[in-house]
Amino acid sequence: MSERVAIVAGAGGELGRVTAEKLAAAGYTVAGVDRSEEGLKELPDGIRREAADPADPAAARSVVDRIAAEVGPPEVLVNTVGMYRLGEALTATPEDLRLMIDVNVGAALWLTQAVVPYLRERGSGSIVHVTARPGLEPTAGMAAYAVSKAALIHLTRVLDLELRPLGIRVNAVAPALIVNAKNRPYLPADLLAHAVAPGAIADIIVYLVSDAAAPVSGAIVPAYGA
Repeated sequence: MSERVAIVAGAGGELGRVTAEKLAAAGYTVAGVDRSEEGLKELPDGIRREAADPADPAAARSVVDRIAAEVGPPEVLVNTVGMYRLGEALTATPEDLRLMIDVNVGAALWLTQAVVPYLRERGSGSIVHVTARPGLEPTAGMAAYAVSKAALIHLTRVLDLELRPLGIRVNAVAPALIVNAKNRPYLPADLLAHAVAPGAIADIIVYLVSDAAAPVSGAIVPAYGA
């Protein structure tokens, strides 16, 4: 059983994968969780792979309990799970809103509920969620997405108030635009010039879960690029 276990949800995506790699390099035993088994295959050897959908409350609890039993009680939860959908407020559908809330907020809440008993027992721990700039600064044309990311920011702050007395720190990172292999071919040069690489976001996350960031809780860290 490892003494320093970190769970990275969304580890099948580029940001989750590089975060898992950097946490492993920092000395954590890392378990990557994602609903995509194909995405998890990209993780390097030495990082545990768990296929589960964190937007499902039962699945989130089950996978966290399994990791705790087989790897060790978690000390860190990093949640990079997220989904993006364009659409104006006046054309948003019930499906749009449900999907954005279920994925962008629900996964964060269910994973937190699942991991907190282990962090509370040890009297310490760190949770980092990944939100987005439109959650802090509303942007036209992505209403349901922006509302869900704003809700995640508010959830982070509520969790900080509730969990800080237990020794558990909760923070979030708010990127503007993350450049990755999927969207790089479609982004114009002016946007690419200001986009942030996944590795840079992962470095912020690794700092936030580290002992160096012990005084930091309830922070929403902007990562807007140059």
